[in-house]
Amino acid sequence: MKKLSIFSIFALLILASCGKKEEQQMPAQAAVPFPVQTVTLQDAVVYQEYTANLEGQQNVEIRPKVNGFIQKIYVDEGQLVRKGQLLFKLETQTLNQDASAAKAMVKAAQVEVDRLKPLVDRKIISNVQLETAKAKLVQARSAYGSIAANIGFGTIVSPVNGVIGSLPFREGSLVNSASEMPLTTVSDTKIVRAYFSMNEKQLLFFNKTFKGATTAEKLKSVPEVSLLLVDNSEYDQKGKIATMNGLVNPETGTTQFRAEFKNPESILRSGSSGIIRLPIVQKEVILVPQNAVFEVQGKQMIFVVGQGNKVKSRIITTNGSADLNFIVTEGLAEGDVVVIEGASKLKDDVAIVPQQTKNEIQLTATPAK
Repeated sequence: MKKLSIFSIFALLILASCGKKEEQQMPAQAAVPFPVQTVTLQDAVVYQEYTANLEGQQNVEIRPKVNGFIQKIYVDEGQLVRKGQLLFKLETQTLNQDASAAKAMVKAAQVEVDRLKPLVDRKIISNVQLETAKAKLVQARSAYGSIAANIGFGTIVSPVNGVIGSLPFREGSLVNSASEMPLTTVSDTKIVRAYFSMNEKQLLFFNKTFKGATTAEKLKSVPEVSLLLVDNSEYDQKGKIATMNGLVNPETGTTQFRAEFKNPESILRSGSSGIIRLPIVQKEVILVPQNAVFEVQGKQMIFVVGQGNKVKSRIITTNGSADLNFIVTEGLAEGDVVVIEGASKLKDDVAIVPQQTKNEIQLTATPAK
């Protein structure tokens, strides 16, 4: 038994020795190349975004000035109309009858004045009777003119160039000047106004960013804004912020702004919505590709290349994002070399072969909410 035990121990020692020799003969794992970039300070254009409601430059409600049945509708919904174009015709038969009666009263009053005038000239009657007859003539003419005007109000034309909105009434409907709902709305959309609001924090940042002693001076220094449509495409016309409310609404804590966009091809419609993008230039910030950043337990991290080309994870703080970039406010400094791709394949203290790439970072970003 003792001999067998000694033999076993000797065999184990031989196997262990052979294992060590094999380990010494195995080559170390080769370093893998990874793309890296050197951190530099640069300017970035940051876009602040605000939900906006779009309205035509003029949204004119068309309402009847007289009561009557709709005799004829000459336009259709969505139709482009010109100023002065006929829209509606109201039935005015009753008014026509009243006009005939009033016209007869005018003729009668005129006959009376003509009859009395020679009598006054011959001093057969006093001038008081003639003046009374003249007053009745004026009154009759006024009554006839009022009725005639009301008859004219039965013909409704467009007061502006624009696009016809909905038509809630049909031919034969009885309408009047007190109706809650208008006959239609004509929207002049050559210029479309986008209304949006800023909360107090955003307004404070706006006032600090754009200098000026007055509101007009601040708005003059604001660059052109862009408009994102509901399909996430960008409208091809740039706009300008035209007005800013001077007060903060105490109920909502917001201030309303108005931007204006040209609409030559009638792409924008009154009543639709969009997103206003306000560009703000940030000077000398650090931008890194989003692909370079990964999260661990809710913290944003990035691999930084150190001595011996070994990587080390580092916690960073970002303030805004874009399609391709993060704006880094803490955790990196100018001159740091960061791994921009393949972070999931790395861990701390792994050596790599850095492959420097051009710093072609997209300079557009959206600030964090």
